[in-house]
Amino acid sequence: MLVGPLTGVYDPSGTGQVLFAFFAAMAETERENIREATLEGLNAASRKGNHGGRPPVITDDMLHTVLRRRASGESVEDIRPDLIIPTGKRKGRNPSLASIYRVLAEHEKAQAYPDAGEQAHADFTALQAST
Repeated sequence: MLVGPLTGVYDPSGTGQVLFAFFAAMAETERENIREATLEGLNAASRKGNHGGRPPVITDDMLHTVLRRRASGESVEDIRPDLIIPTGKRKGRNPSLASIYRVLAEHEKAQAYPDAGEQAHADFTALQAST
């Protein structure tokens, strides 16, 4: 509307208002189509077993090592140099302290609420079935 054959056509009280409303409705329709296609693609990938995102930096074996060594009194800073990331872009490096603390917090939360994950999964399945 700013350049091209419609330059200066916008009139907030006349035909420009109708034209702007039409373009806004078309943009909203296109946005909704893109959203629906994205959700369909994610659902199809999920049914195939593909779940997006990065691979976890801290594996279950690494978590167990950290938990065991922390139980014996070692600090996370002392444990970190012995942990090696097995896959991904940072393969062969040590995980960050933030990653270790994050996975420890998630583990503590899972221990505090052991059935929360199963309940959330059941709620999600029920929600998907109702739509």
